[in-house]
Amino acid sequence: MSPPMSPMKPPKGFAPMSCCWSTETMQKWLPFLGWLPDYTWYALKMDFIAGISVGLTVIPQALAYAEVAGLPPQYGLYSAFMGCFVYFFLGTSRDVTLGPTAIMSLLVSFYTFHEPAYAVLLAFLSGCIQLGMGFLRLGLLLDFISCPVIKGFTSAAAIIIGFGQIKNLLGLQHIPRQFFLQVYYTFHNIGETRVGDAVLGLVCMVLLLVLKLMRDHVPPVHPEMPTGVRLSHGLVWTATTARNALVVSFAALVAYSFQVTGYQPFVLTGKTPEGLPDAHIPPFSVTTANGTVSFTEMVQGMGAGLVVVPLMGLLESIAVAKSFASQNNYRINSNQELLAIGLTNILGSLFSSYPVTGSFGRTAVNAQSGVCTPAGGLMTGALVLLSLDYLTSLFYYIPKSALAAVIIMAVVPLFDTKIVRTLWRVKRLDLLPLCVTFLLCFWEVQYGILAGTLVSVLILLHSVARPKIQVSEGPMLVLQPASGLHFPAIETLREALLSRALETSPPRSVALDCTHICSMDYTVVLGLGELLEDFHKRGTTLALVGLQVPVLRVLLSADLKGVLYFCTLEEAEKYLKQEPGTQPYNGSEDSVPEHKIALLKA
Repeated sequence: MSPPMSPMKPPKGFAPMSCCWSTETMQKWLPFLGWLPDYTWYALKMDFIAGISVGLTVIPQALAYAEVAGLPPQYGLYSAFMGCFVYFFLGTSRDVTLGPTAIMSLLVSFYTFHEPAYAVLLAFLSGCIQLGMGFLRLGLLLDFISCPVIKGFTSAAAIIIGFGQIKNLLGLQHIPRQFFLQVYYTFHNIGETRVGDAVLGLVCMVLLLVLKLMRDHVPPVHPEMPTGVRLSHGLVWTATTARNALVVSFAALVAYSFQVTGYQPFVLTGKTPEGLPDAHIPPFSVTTANGTVSFTEMVQGMGAGLVVVPLMGLLESIAVAKSFASQNNYRINSNQELLAIGLTNILGSLFSSYPVTGSFGRTAVNAQSGVCTPAGGLMTGALVLLSLDYLTSLFYYIPKSALAAVIIMAVVPLFDTKIVRTLWRVKRLDLLPLCVTFLLCFWEVQYGILAGTLVSVLILLHSVARPKIQVSEGPMLVLQPASGLHFPAIETLREALLSRALETSPPRSVALDCTHICSMDYTVVLGLGELLEDFHKRGTTLALVGLQVPVLRVLLSADLKGVLYFCTLEEAEKYLKQEPGTQPYNGSEDSVPEHKIALLKA
């Protein structure tokens, strides 16, 4: 059901001119001021339901994702609440929820050596980088990471994360975290599988799958339905939406039942510290058995993580926000999202959070629950804080195999089974960055992302450096570059003109159709000047046709000798045939048509 109000709608009423600028500025930096004055009881009810639904999803996921990050379970909960409160004030999407995710937890495990101090410092430094990018409006850097690179990374991450949980699903001990060693030792130690963990883990996976299928096939509720039917629909919807919490609670109850009898067939999560840690600045040094590790050494140890983690965090969150904004017909502000994520990580690090980002799965739960504004996150954050205060003693009995089932079922959708077929059909060259990223991520995540992005940029540069040039034969030879003309492309243009016009016998005149050229740099201008001289020496003509105003302005400023340009191909053809009454525009503003002069002077 769609809400009757737009959550991002500005407050009604006329603002005096003297305060209009300040009001708009405040709403830009604090988006909640735009929708809060129009907040309704209906929106409050829907936000409350959505907040509870997301809270019941995030608590078991946070415990599980801490395992993926190689950290004690409480750090997942420490990371799950700050984003809810910060996003209320700074977020521009009504659907997005910030918190720990599978992808971010995997990256944290790579770069923090499974040490909480490193993870908290990484959150602080990532937040500073993200906040700086937001203030400097550097979100455009994310545009250079193409969709095939993202798909390759997320698909590889799904396999790495999923396989990494097989050891917990089977109750195996002493399995290393490096992926290839993990594969080897998992199969090598398969005979040590604990039957209790394996059975419980598989049962949990089946239950999660059944509940998900039920959730996907629950028909919508209509007002004309009988009260009993609507009530049953509500119960089914609640159970299937909170399936993670339901299944984990069931597994904990089973484990507790065995504990009472004095026999425990499962590996349990163990003791989780109660309450929220005291606020303190992130650790800028850490003391180990071998001495004190300084801030500089910690930063050097995290290495590429200081680039990969903040960039991937921004990329994941903004991709989620844009996806749901498109589905629900509203707009987001990407730079404002950078500020929200950056401030979340900085403030979260004061409470021992590791880096967080937008969660696709929980955002989907939020949207399906009918959330109206970011206020739904307040209930989610409150629920996480309550769990830290009152439920940590119960977390002791949660079997690790149940949390492994939650993680595996959460990362399965990340593996895109259709992307290869789609790219093969749309553009096969895009399979190259996809495969490079996918394969190298199993070695090192940063190498996979870096290599895939590099391949994507090289493909982009190749299209810029070697643009397709359409050649038309007729009364005159016409060459039309299919895209812009930039300095790497001048050699391609020179070769095309030499082979088609100057090296033929006799040499031919050419009309260069510049309709698709919207900009031109100094190197291209110099190249055109050399080509004009070559054509003049051979006694032929190179005419420029259909110049756009910015390009014409550049050419006039360069004061090229002997340049001829025409508005249409017909005019160029008449001139080259030496028909009377047709004059070119040649190098001075006086010869430019009046409508072009007006544009040039604008």
